[in-house]
Amino acid sequence: MKTLTLLAAGAFMAAAPAFAGDIEAGEKAFKKCKACHMIVSDAGEEIYKGGKTGPNLYGVIGRVAGSYDGYKYGKGLSAAQEEGFVWTEAELAEYVQDPKAYNEKHDWPKQSKMSFKLKKGGEDVAAWLASVGPAVEADAEAPTE
Repeated sequence: MKTLTLLAAGAFMAAAPAFAGDIEAGEKAFKKCKACHMIVSDAGEEIYKGGKTGPNLYGVIGRVAGSYDGYKYGKGLSAAQEEGFVWTEAELAEYVQDPKAYNEKHDWPKQSKMSFKLKKGGEDVAAWLASVGPAVEADAEAPTE
């Protein structure tokens, strides 16, 4: 019986998402990012006012890295774009901790225009960015049965 219970618990844990950030904490932590980044929807709605030094982060989760139109990326994310690399919450959380090391880990050129390192809270910021992105809006607009 113990074995069955342990197997059931293990299966449950394996089915649970391995990555989970705190959306509310992410919104607070994003204040460190707003000096360079804004979040403006495709329709022009300003979700979070911020700087324009970095690219608009609206829809970054699920977007090909280095592909925001009108922004000139460093060599690292340009290489990521060429490979068709797509941002996930987990990947973005790791990237913001140390962009140059992240690029190097993926065998992309180390050069990054992002010099800031978010040592803690990257998973929370990524979760919050996912929560304000177009996929969430599309879900909210979908008709219910």
